[in-house]
Amino acid sequence: MSEIVVSGIRPTGKLHLGNYFGAVQNFLKLQETQTCYFFIADYHSLTTHPTPVDLSSSVYRVLAENLALGLDPEKCTLYIQSDLPETAELYLFLNMNAYKGELERAASFKEKVRSHPDNVNAGLLTYPVLMAADILIHKGTKVPVGKDQEQHLEMARTFANRFNRLYNCEVFHEPFAFSLGGSLVKIPGLTGGGKMSKSAGEADSIYLDEPADELKKKIMRAVSDSGPTEPGSSKSPPVQNLFDLMNLVCGKDVIQHFEKSHTEGTIRYGDLKKQLAEDMEIFIAPLRQKITDTLSNNDYVAKAAKIGAEKAHESAKKTMREVRDTIGIRKF
Repeated sequence: MSEIVVSGIRPTGKLHLGNYFGAVQNFLKLQETQTCYFFIADYHSLTTHPTPVDLSSSVYRVLAENLALGLDPEKCTLYIQSDLPETAELYLFLNMNAYKGELERAASFKEKVRSHPDNVNAGLLTYPVLMAADILIHKGTKVPVGKDQEQHLEMARTFANRFNRLYNCEVFHEPFAFSLGGSLVKIPGLTGGGKMSKSAGEADSIYLDEPADELKKKIMRAVSDSGPTEPGSSKSPPVQNLFDLMNLVCGKDVIQHFEKSHTEGTIRYGDLKKQLAEDMEIFIAPLRQKITDTLSNNDYVAKAAKIGAEKAHESAKKTMREVRDTIGIRKF
């Protein structure tokens, strides 16, 4: 019997190369072997009060992009969080047994209070409870999360165990973090820093629907250095970033050529960037076309959302029937 995997997708605009080699590739593998529930977390995004137009268009884009890149409504359950009212109901029930002190100790809440003191809303405080509801509504057992979410997942286990203990039942299972094994693929940005990130600005990221001319301009402007000081010099972090990107899309002979010229101290970064831009365009072009086609296919995207909502509802209503009966909320 397969495990139940639950994971949220943030509706934060366009997908970039780091998203593709990270979450998307993992999701594509998981949908082949596990029972998967992937949801677009529009409820969570409300803690920052997005405008209605921005929220609606972002949710649509993220749904369409993930469909374009291979998430299959027949193989997984891909749905919009707000299409599942049972999540909000379970969120309410779990909040009744979540304590103010433990919520205030969450590292992410403390950081939000420091960085956004003018927007310390109840949604931020109870974010871990909503995350727990997202997982427990499907009785999820595996949750692919990053380091920044591990404390929240620990809290989800706490809420699940507390509910079982308070009501002397075994309604919920403990969810655990997991990875697919092997080292994570770290996709570097173009501005010389760490991994590719939207927070570093437009110039840092290669988006999957990047027009060819913009893609070339970005890569040609990518941060490098003044060149090796002498033969055998080690690569600076920005230059290593460029080589790491080449390893994703360039042939072995191309990489060997530029490795050799760097070792010999004769490398021309303009030539390297030009080659990287050409090979990146070859890689990005089919993904761009798939995304463009899917974004314009409103009927397909709407049908996929409907299928996902129906499948998620079938799972959630079973859980909520059990939860309500356990708590003592029954119809007479």
